[in-house]
Amino acid sequence: MNDFNKLEINKAISSRNKKDKRIALIMILPALIFIIALIGYPLFKIVIDSFLKLNLVNVEVKGFAGIDNFKNVISDEHFIQSVKNTITWTAFSVLGEYLLGMITAILLNQNIKGKIIFRTLIFTPWLVPIMVAGMTWSWMLDPNFGIINYLLTHLHILKSPIDFIGNSRYAMGTVIFVNIWRSFPYYTITFLAGMQSIPNEIIEAASIDGAGFFKTLFKIILPQLRTVTLVIVFMHIIWTSINFDFIWIMTQGGPNYATMTLPIMIYRYSMQLFDVGAASSLSLMMFLIMLIFFVFYYRERIKINEDKNY
Repeated sequence: MNDFNKLEINKAISSRNKKDKRIALIMILPALIFIIALIGYPLFKIVIDSFLKLNLVNVEVKGFAGIDNFKNVISDEHFIQSVKNTITWTAFSVLGEYLLGMITAILLNQNIKGKIIFRTLIFTPWLVPIMVAGMTWSWMLDPNFGIINYLLTHLHILKSPIDFIGNSRYAMGTVIFVNIWRSFPYYTITFLAGMQSIPNEIIEAASIDGAGFFKTLFKIILPQLRTVTLVIVFMHIIWTSINFDFIWIMTQGGPNYATMTLPIMIYRYSMQLFDVGAASSLSLMMFLIMLIFFVFYYRERIKINEDKNY
């Protein structure tokens, strides 16, 4: 084959590659437009609004605010408490979901009768809509007619009913418990799928070498689940920290701001005080924090992939 023919073939291949790229771009263009409209524009609008004076009901409030919105949010008397509540809500929810999800996944991975039924029942709380779960638990925990207080008092575990939601001493722990109850099945199914992908030969070899349950768990199973764990924990840190509906349905941030988190604070700025500028600035701060978490996640994911390649 002479140089002329090689040149023609290379041109044809290059032309075909360009054509394929154009077709691929055309095919994904509707999705790109949808993502830009759904995520890109609102994010851009939040960035702009966070530096402006905007009010939903008072059109006279307008103009450039600079960093005043950020200063007003940070100096808010409930800001520090909301930050602490958000960290507490996120940390204990994710930790509880992880531990309970891992324990149930290990149990369901054993050779037991009816494990398919147990797996179906375990996943049921995740299928319950958040609104239904929140309202149902609110009724069950009611100090006057709730079944939880009824059982605890009639079994003489409690002397008198406890207002789990209306008492600031118990409110945060209660919403965390309910959130763990609803979310841990997602961890269970994910970990269970990861465990079943571990070759049996590895487990059997460890057993022959005399490795007990805990040594097998910490030396084989958990290292094999590093990627799965990183992804699911990162996802739930994001989902939990920005969660609004669960706490709002059960406590609306009360009592006495005991369950006030940053998403609840954003809602009150925008929909109760109608201060769009302050709500946007707080949203932007949360976005930047989530971005830092994403950078950490990305670096850890690269590190895990590099370890696998060695």
